[in-house]
Formats: sequence, structure tokens, C-alpha cells
Amino acid sequence: MAKIKYVLVGFGGIAENRVAKEGYACDKKRFKPLKNAVLTGATDLNPARQAAAEALGLKWYPSLDEVLADKAVDGVYIATNNRSHVPLAMAALKAGKHVIVEKPIATSVADAKKLNKLAKAKKLSLTVDHMMVNNAWNIAGKKAMAAGKLGKINDCCYHMEFAYGYDPAEAATWRCSKVEEMGGPIGDVASHCFYVAEFMFGKKITKVAAVYYPKTMKIKAEDGAYIKFFFADGTHGSVNAAFSELRGGLAGTLTNLGYEVYGDKAAMRGYGTMFQLSGYTDEPIAMRLEIDDGKTVTKVSPTKIQNIYSTLIDGHAKSVQTKKLLTADDAIHNLALCAAAHESAKKGGKVVRVKG
Repeated sequence: MAKIKYVLVGFGGIAENRVAKEGYACDKKRFKPLKNAVLTGATDLNPARQAAAEALGLKWYPSLDEVLADKAVDGVYIATNNRSHVPLAMAALKAGKHVIVEKPIATSVADAKKLNKLAKAKKLSLTVDHMMVNNAWNIAGKKAMAAGKLGKINDCCYHMEFAYGYDPAEAATWRCSKVEEMGGPIGDVASHCFYVAEFMFGKKITKVAAVYYPKTMKIKAEDGAYIKFFFADGTHGSVNAAFSELRGGLAGTLTNLGYEVYGDKAAMRGYGTMFQLSGYTDEPIAMRLEIDDGKTVTKVSPTKIQNIYSTLIDGHAKSVQTKKLLTADDAIHNLALCAAAHESAKKGGKVVRVKG
């Protein structure tokens, strides 16, 4: 079966190093070609990015219009600023291209629904880069929970807390200055915690209650948030998301990006599993997943490591090949969770039912 040909729209640093080099295996020294997908080209508003794209053997398109006019292109991966996701994805869908969009898929639930409706009407595959569900340790943790290794689970905490925005240049970025573009810890990183928790538990969050951290940073967005979430069956957990926490150095910061899941037999703790890493030996930290019964700590190791980006991309390509098209339903729900967390925090922590 022929591979699905993609063009990367937006060729900034993360797009080059994470999506192109890792996700599409353009770094041929480190990664093997994908089974179902191939990256053939790139475009960016900054023409200075052309040399970097061509260095990876990619065709450079001077504009999106030229990408969409190319009948050899099956799909696009959109890695531009958040506000442009919807108009670019809309244009791609109208041109008959399948679409992968970086998180968040939109900056509002209403816009995300419009995009999803168009993809379904055009019979095109649409998905968002919720890549952390492909982390091998998170998959192993999900299996351990399902196998009863922790006993009856009654609590959990997912957290992504680090320092970002103390530097004036960081404070000026969209992550710290543009809440309307999903900037701030809730939109930027609590969103990851929500979908990973739902993946590991195998059920959807239906209600949230949130409070903002004390305001100590000179950024327009919230410094952080504590969010209590509730599944439909009454099981609950929490999310800690913040840009205000120093966490020592690199090791302390990255190993802190993880979770604890608490059962009546044991607790399970993940270290470094909530980030952009896949678990290769040349990465800056070694991920860990441990089950602690109070007497013995047992390491949980995945059966195989997979790249979190390429797994998502290959899955999208396979959906095109098999005509089992993906939708943005989960992405819409994720946006609704973030919106509900903000609504709750502005109402002093009132429990808010998720609309979407």
C-alpha cells in the first residue's frame, strides 16, 4: 500500500526537531522510515527556514496555496501558532487534504467543532497531536492499572510544573501572554494531563473544579492551577500545572513531569513520562515507572519503546489507507476541559460540568 505523503506547514524549531526529524524519521541516522507515512515537503512564512527543510531532503513550498494545489500531497501536518490552526486546517480540508494539527486543535470549542464537522463532511481524517498516549511507560502504566496491580484505585495526580516566564523574553511569548490562544499552564500543559489521565483510566472526565496559584509572576496568564477532576463513575483525581515552579535543574524539572496513581494495594509513580521524550538512551533523562506497595518498589518496564510522534503520524496515515478516518472528538473534549477549568477558577473553585 502506498505511503501517505505529507507536507509540514510551519517549520519552527519543534517542527524541525520533533516532528520532522523524529516523527517523520527525517533524521535517518537515528530513525527508520515510517511504515505508512512519508514527509515530502515543508512551508513556513519565514523563508529563512527553507535551508533547514532542504537539508532534510524536503521540497520547499513558498506558500500554503502551492502545497494545497499539489495533487501529490495527501495530507498536511500543521505546526504553526495556535490562532492559525483553524483557518489553515479549514483551507487544507477544503482542498481535500487529510490533516494532523498540533495541540491545541483550536482556540475555542466552537471553532474546533466547525473544523470537525467539515472533516466529517469531506470524509477526511483529522486528528490532533495528543502524542503522550504513545509513551511506552504510560502504556505500561495503563496495563498495570487494568491488571489490578494497584488494587482498587481511588486517587491520582498528574503534574507538569516548571519554571517558564521569569525571563522577559519568555514572558512575552504566547504561552505566557495570550490566554485567548490557550496560553498559560492550563491550556498549554494541563491539557496534556487531562488526555493522559483519560487514556490511562479508559474513561472521560465529566466535571472539574480549579483554583489559580498565587500570582507571583509578571506574566499575563495564570501562574498555575490546581484542578480537581471527576470521572462519571465518581472516581476523581487532580492536576497540578504551573509555570512558576523552579524544580532545581534539568533533572529535577524533567523527572517531575509525571503522575502518581493510588490504589489500596500500591501506588504507581511515573517520572519524566509527561514530556516530549520517547525513552531513548540518548535523551537527557531516563524515564521511570515504579509500583510501591510500602515495602517494595518494583520497576515497570515497557516491552518496547516507540517514538511518540511517529506512532501518532503513522496511525493517522493508516486511517487514511484503511478509510477508518479519525475525528477531532477527543480534541474538542480536551478544549472543553481547559475552558471549564478556567471557568471554575474564575468562580472561586466551583465545580463545573464539562460542555463537550
